[in-house]
Amino acid sequence: MDEYKTGLSIKTWAEDDRPREKLLKNGKRSLSDAELIAILIGSGSRNESAVELSKRILSGAQHNLNELGKLAVSELMNYKGIGQAKAITIVAALELGARRQATDVLVRDKVTGSRDVFQILKPVLADLPHEEFWVIYLNHSNKVITKEQISMGGIAGTVADLKIIFKKALHLLATGIILAHNHPSGNLKPSDADLRLTRKMKEAGQLLEISVLDHVIVTDSGFFSFSDEGML
Repeated sequence: MDEYKTGLSIKTWAEDDRPREKLLKNGKRSLSDAELIAILIGSGSRNESAVELSKRILSGAQHNLNELGKLAVSELMNYKGIGQAKAITIVAALELGARRQATDVLVRDKVTGSRDVFQILKPVLADLPHEEFWVIYLNHSNKVITKEQISMGGIAGTVADLKIIFKKALHLLATGIILAHNHPSGNLKPSDADLRLTRKMKEAGQLLEISVLDHVIVTDSGFFSFSDEGML
């Protein structure tokens, strides 16, 4: 929808044309600059929609976000329909964008083997008096998206919920996961429960096309890798 009727409330538009709904359905890149600003300011006036107001502001900045970013709060408030709160929101959003450009791209850890897993998780799992279960979520390049504690148990065990683990993986669009937990006793031998869990996780991952790449047991002095031992 390229033309917005004057005075027509956003709530009356087709759902696919509303900026918030459009973002949720089609992604942030589907929105124009004016639509993104309209989300920031939230509402227009009786005679002008938020998108029309945003177009007018952009026009005053030569349709250039860098020029818009130079405007002070007081200058934005010269536009009818823009009060102090809306002006501050626009300024803050553009400043965040500028800072993002100046921030170094995050270099993610890449997992090439079980020792990488041990190095990543030893700081959080070593020296614990109780068991914890963690999952490392990886992208298609085996780079770490995030690592997350799934559960915390007692001295002898903890619970790992398959549904929670794979729900997170789907949300992150992870293509691979690595399971890990610690043995406070120092015993590196996997228990029968460890074996059953690993088998269930692998089977579930195959159905969802999410690879379970390893299950690593961590102790203070070393680690055991299901993958290294040919048990996956």
